[in-house]
Amino acid sequence: MTTTDRDPVTATTGRDPATATADRYTVISADCHAGADLLDYKPYLESRHHDAFDAWADTYVNPYEDLLADTADKNWNSDRRLAELEQDGIVAEVVFPNTIPPFFPSASLMAPAPTREEFEQRWAGLRAHNRWLADFCAAAPGRRAGVFQILLNDVDEAVKEIRWAAAAGLKGGLLLPGTPPGSGLPELYSSAYDPIWATCAELGVPVNHHAGSASPPLGDEPAARAVFMVETTWFSHRALWHLVFGGAFRRHPELKLVLTEQGSGWIPGVLDMLDYYHGRLVAAATRASTAESKFGAGLAASMGKGPSEVWRENCFVGASFMRPHEVPLRDRIGLDKIMWGSDYPHDEGTYPYSREGLRIAYAGLPRDEIAAMVGGNAARVYGFDLDHLEPIAAKVGPTVEELAAPLKEPPADATSPVFAAGGRVRVW
Repeated sequence: MTTTDRDPVTATTGRDPATATADRYTVISADCHAGADLLDYKPYLESRHHDAFDAWADTYVNPYEDLLADTADKNWNSDRRLAELEQDGIVAEVVFPNTIPPFFPSASLMAPAPTREEFEQRWAGLRAHNRWLADFCAAAPGRRAGVFQILLNDVDEAVKEIRWAAAAGLKGGLLLPGTPPGSGLPELYSSAYDPIWATCAELGVPVNHHAGSASPPLGDEPAARAVFMVETTWFSHRALWHLVFGGAFRRHPELKLVLTEQGSGWIPGVLDMLDYYHGRLVAAATRASTAESKFGAGLAASMGKGPSEVWRENCFVGASFMRPHEVPLRDRIGLDKIMWGSDYPHDEGTYPYSREGLRIAYAGLPRDEIAAMVGGNAARVYGFDLDHLEPIAAKVGPTVEELAAPLKEPPADATSPVFAAGGRVRVW
């Protein structure tokens, strides 16, 4: 099967996430990636950094094969990107970073800066990416919600960048770095970050925490990549309980947290666990002094509502390409919380078989539920205008009939894990 012998795909939620426009869906991918070609960041740097950038770029060796391949321009070629996403049935996207920002050894925001000068250069590199991203999103009005980057080492500078990004129209919100062991930063539950949460809540800026952005360095031993795969989602999940137990949502009730590309099947079990510890520790704190009472001291007052209630009111999941085993949990996760994503242009993403990926997960579900998960929820969280997207979806979106048909055989050359073993691979 090729991508040219099928009807184009889209999913729509219409104005109401419980409706679809005509006979097609409006599909918004809540997980895509982009960035500038290395040298194209230079115009976005302040001129005082140009000589240092030239020296850095002359010796830089990109560690990522997909950014060296002929297809790397999917990250920055706006016309190609629009065409391929439409071909895949997608009309809008939330755009996370992908390429290496200036002065970084890799894409990791936690890469330590040995000197103050290097730290300042890395801030300049992130600002350059954010400004490039604003122009990239402006090249496709209403169809891209850019996710901007900050560092946590300087909260005042982070707040300034949040305000700039919101004014520049980067509706995808903030990419929250992790604070893995060895980072030297306060943990995410620390009140030191309150100015960041307050600014995001004030401006309606979503806080996104993406898989892979919170793991500690593991070295180059043969087992390192396997251990990274086992642990990376757990390190990413940590942001949830840090912010919940840290009381960020009590102090800033308008704050929105989105956990992206971390799977979704883990959420009900983790919420049960967090509710258990919350109830147990709060209860223990009311009893006579015991070893356990100390663990719960002050917890109820500092965090306010329980974890499940916070999830219902403040949190969302960028579930990327949902696996079939996760879909039956949608009511426990929250049907209004789930946002599908294609992970374009990554090899593990569903392109060019997003229609098939949607079918393997959602075939047989009620139309309004599919519409919410593939577009309506993302439109609400990231501020997409469904009236603007509807005419595009009417041309390229997957039909209701198409997504209703179960997928009998996955495409032979598909690379996304959603198709592995019939999509039964679990992501914990």
